[in-house]
Amino acid sequence: MFDVGSSELLLIIIVAVVVIGPKDLPRALYKIGQVVGKARAMSRHFRSGIDAMVREAEMEELEKKWAAENRRIMEQYPQAEPLPEPEYDASTVIGADKAATPLGQEALPESAPPAEKPA
Repeated sequence: MFDVGSSELLLIIIVAVVVIGPKDLPRALYKIGQVVGKARAMSRHFRSGIDAMVREAEMEELEKKWAAENRRIMEQYPQAEPLPEPEYDASTVIGADKAATPLGQEALPESAPPAEKPA
């Protein structure tokens, strides 16, 4: 940002010591550091606000493009009448003819009497 060489920096330090004095120089540097820190914080806050506004503007632009593309697609492919819901019959479902049985037991035919339990 600032192109300050070593000779210019040495000249600035000598002038600061002469003008401010060696006794008050640390306090002056502290105040300058506070001012620079506040300036950086304000700059960072300002930049984040600008970035947020740019993102919002980009999002609005993308939403407009998406809406236009959606409108174009919907006009190009008009929606036909909705398909009817398929009707399922118990006989068409795979495995519907077999009764649910506990594991390890075979299904009994519907005409067979129930099995007797041993006493």
